Amino acid sequence: MKKYMTYAVTAFFATMAISLAASDKAAIEAKEKAAWQAFKDKNADDFKKVLHADFRGVYAEGVSDVQKELDDMKKWDMKSFTISDYNVVSVGAKMVMSTYKVVVEGTFDGKDASGTFNAGSVWKMGKDGWQGIFHTNVKAEAAAK
Repeated sequence: MKKYMTYAVTAFFATMAISLAASDKAAIEAKEKAAWQAFKDKNADDFKKVLHADFRGVYAEGVSDVQKELDDMKKWDMKSFTISDYNVVSVGAKMVMSTYKVVVEGTFDGKDASGTFNAGSVWKMGKDGWQGIFHTNVKAEAAAK
């Protein structure tokens, strides 16, 4: 009987861990999409709500902080974005890392910036919920033959 109780308790905690992970993934993905949507809509207030004050971004053009992201937002004319292959990995009790692909259609500073990008973010749980503290993306290249 004790053996069955141990199995039942183990199964209960495993189920709880899986359900918590699934809800965190959904919450993080929703935050990621909200950040992209706010950026696309040039809604600085909503964009800042999902970013930590110490946010950093790393791109081919250089390193960004929150103010640089907001300045670059003004130069974008993003028509659409589509996120796929979204994955989240916990890296501690209050931090997760996400990876995904994003297809962007738009221009930056009047030049076509459309393409498929491999992206990653780090999210930290704070007093205001999940906030992005790091983001990077790089344009995907065709695999060498």
